[in-house]
Amino acid sequence: MTQRRDKPDPATYIGSGKALELRDIVLESGADTVVCDGELSPGQLIHLEDVVKVKVVDRTALILDIFAQHAKSREGKAQVSLAQMQYMLPRLRGWGQSLSRQMGGGGSGSAGGGMATRGPGETKIETDRRRIREKMAKMRREIAEMKTGRDIKRQERRRNKVPSVAIAGYTNAGKSSLLNRLTGAGVLVENALFATLDPTVRRAETPSGRLYTLADTVGFVRHLPHHLVEAFRSTMEEVGDSDLILHVVDGSHPVPEEQLAAVREVIRDVGATDVPEIVVVNKADAADPLVLQRLLRQEKRAIVVSARTGQGMTELLTLLDEELPRPQVEIEVLVPYTQGALVSRAHAEGEVISEEHTADGTFLKARVHEELAAEFRPFVPAA
Repeated sequence: MTQRRDKPDPATYIGSGKALELRDIVLESGADTVVCDGELSPGQLIHLEDVVKVKVVDRTALILDIFAQHAKSREGKAQVSLAQMQYMLPRLRGWGQSLSRQMGGGGSGSAGGGMATRGPGETKIETDRRRIREKMAKMRREIAEMKTGRDIKRQERRRNKVPSVAIAGYTNAGKSSLLNRLTGAGVLVENALFATLDPTVRRAETPSGRLYTLADTVGFVRHLPHHLVEAFRSTMEEVGDSDLILHVVDGSHPVPEEQLAAVREVIRDVGATDVPEIVVVNKADAADPLVLQRLLRQEKRAIVVSARTGQGMTELLTLLDEELPRPQVEIEVLVPYTQGALVSRAHAEGEVISEEHTADGTFLKARVHEELAAEFRPFVPAA
């Protein structure tokens, strides 16, 4: 059911006449739930449920529910729980005098039970609120601890100067399939919304042999409520800290431009606007050629691929190699064979221009980062 109006009705979101119309549809169809594609205030939720007499779920609650089903790691689950509690806190009054309905209990009937009561009813709600606030504080501390662990891993990668690439995109655009193609990793691939909720980081190699990391991130959605962006900042931080964003868009979608705009809005929210971006138009095997042409015209750096068939993957890897930051310091050194580990590091962390094995050691021309150049300094041949 859709409706055009200047602004939502403050009481029932859709207005009293439309709410009664919706009640008739609910009765005719035998529906036990109404899902609203918008964010309802606690008051609107109560009033709408009073009229339609079945459970009403708004867009935020639905997204949270899907997130909850897909979170696998400890951190993912904690982030979801925190977001659910933040959502629930102001809505407690509208769910009667117990938390059972929020915690997965359905059931029809008026939700206004605890609204006007004072005394014991009010106390019960206050007790519930305090309990939730305490749980939220504990959850925030746990998430902060987990974040520290992730930061240490990220610093390790930074110290080794391994460039990082983040795969971002609208939900169901094919990010995990692309990650599998690029790394051969067996990451879950499902035709499901939000199948990835936890940052999955994999190591990969460019065609020229340079190491880099690839991070898969949660699928973005249109109008993601702001507190959800906050709650899932852990999966977004990989985007902000990366050297390059592969922005995957579903080429078979009728209006992929809308998806691109929605994702860029969230990228802006997490402060990653200055990270270079390659637009990867996926599902080329199922896309309308005119849509693909339009996207290639509009986007400065875009490439058409199919993660399913492998089309365009070689070109994507070449482009990725070109776009990753390159080490700045050029060195010419003669490294004794006892220092083989240093030569290996030049291959892994830098760019080897030429390598020659002589009687005295390995003569190496390479571009490396400053810290590694300092370690090579003792082996610069005397002029």
